[in-house]
Amino acid sequence: MNRRSLLTLMAALPFAGAAEAEGAVAGGRLIVHEAMTSAHVKPRNVSVWLPPEYEASDARHPVLYMHDGQNLFDAATANFGEWGVDEHLTRLIAGGQVRAPIVVGVWNTDLRLREYVPADLIAALPADMRDEVQAIYGGPSLSDGYLRFLVEELKPFVDGAYRTLTGPQDTMIAGSSMGGLISMAAVMKRPDVFSAAACLSTHWPLKVEGLEAGAALDAWRERLVAAWTGVIERGLPAPGANRFYFDRGDETLDQFYAAFQTQVDRTFRRRGYGPGNVQSLVFPGAQHNESSWNQRLDVPLTFLLSPAPTRNP
Repeated sequence: MNRRSLLTLMAALPFAGAAEAEGAVAGGRLIVHEAMTSAHVKPRNVSVWLPPEYEASDARHPVLYMHDGQNLFDAATANFGEWGVDEHLTRLIAGGQVRAPIVVGVWNTDLRLREYVPADLIAALPADMRDEVQAIYGGPSLSDGYLRFLVEELKPFVDGAYRTLTGPQDTMIAGSSMGGLISMAAVMKRPDVFSAAACLSTHWPLKVEGLEAGAALDAWRERLVAAWTGVIERGLPAPGANRFYFDRGDETLDQFYAAFQTQVDRTFRRRGYGPGNVQSLVFPGAQHNESSWNQRLDVPLTFLLSPAPTRNP
């Protein structure tokens, strides 16, 4: 399909109009669907990246959904730096290191924190902690509505508009910081839709202030770890069909994640997840920012999209 035909098709679809982001990517093509509406969340832009070989055949492609979509492909729309997803994937595809995916970048809104914090965790917190987190975030979690948007509205749209492989083993999700939390939650809540999640610099502490070492942090962390591990213990699908990737740095905000991640990793192991189903890495010197995520992006992309069978049958 040539560009004119594709854009004509996009304009005829039920969501808001689409525009090709000329020159925004190093390889492949980027189409931005603007102000996509939903019955469950506020309107937002959605970027769809098509791999370089998309128009060369009628082949179907796996799909990777990613949060904070404005930061993934185009420096002009990235307030804090660009992940360079298109550069990484173009190189990895050319080298045969990954399958060629369609990437769906879901832009965030001013309700990002409430959409990305898992409702099941908020419900599991002691009342005083729940009140504090909801005060910081501006209200209760909206994650259930956000996941309904992804599963019930956005995925059917993408599957109808593009040549996708639609099953769970070909549908993955990824994000960083709070986006790591909702990526994990997406697989836990809908393992029938998403087979794998990549969670970079997962923001387990839920806040960015009051994390200085001391008795207050120790008490907060102990109670929060108990809530997190309980939610994960109860919510993880049985090991076998689903996979999880976690990583963290050890500088800036990431320096506070080790104690949480260690307990989360133990919870996965208790539930029977082994090296083929869960990976948890540390990148010394890495910070909590887009530049650090860009630098190590090959690792989670290869985990999610490796052409070699890495999952149990």
